Amino acid sequence: MFSKVVVSALIAGFGAGLFAAVLQFAFVQPILLHAELFETGALTHFGADPSAAHVAHEGGIDIMRDGLSIMFSALIYVGYALMLLALMVFAEERGQPITARTGLIWGVAGWITVQMAPAFGLAPELPGMNAADVDARQIWWFATVAATGLGLWFIAFGRNWAMWGVAIILLAAPHIIGAPMPDTLTGPAPPELGAEFAARAIGTGLAVWALLGLLLGAVWSKNLGEA
Repeated sequence: MFSKVVVSALIAGFGAGLFAAVLQFAFVQPILLHAELFETGALTHFGADPSAAHVAHEGGIDIMRDGLSIMFSALIYVGYALMLLALMVFAEERGQPITARTGLIWGVAGWITVQMAPAFGLAPELPGMNAADVDARQIWWFATVAATGLGLWFIAFGRNWAMWGVAIILLAAPHIIGAPMPDTLTGPAPPELGAEFAARAIGTGLAVWALLGLLLGAVWSKNLGEA
């Protein structure tokens, strides 16, 4: 059982991590490179050279930076795969089968837990954007992930209104309390760029988490069939 969990997580996590890297390079990294020019002062909100902005969006190839990004993406999604599959197996032992289709649902639930719910209070940020104390943000982020994960679990596997009521409270509590916010909202990059970055980061996250769950379900059910 343990070896099947590890092998399935490695295959699915590595595949999802490579897919995440491709999406990052195509849709997210160009915006980051553009924002870095605003952070360094090479560009400003107004009067920027359009040709410079175009170059920023095109970006450049940095073998070391891009290679580390691919490695980090693969490692982090292998870690996510291990955690997600552990929960999936726990549910399977209680009568919830794992298939590619149910894996897709688990993947979307993982995205809601780890990305969408925290982003509702702490949106993805460009370099140089003003933010609240990092410790306070980390505490809120972890608490939100934990509350959202438990809330979704109670919704999926709860059998009475009491559990579903607790789920609603858990899902809403972090946002009622509110995420830590800075005293002033400032940053060198234009807000339009920040909005585009946040939308692309969240959107690519959904695609990768959906693929991760799909791969986990498919690989796990195939491994069991060959056992």
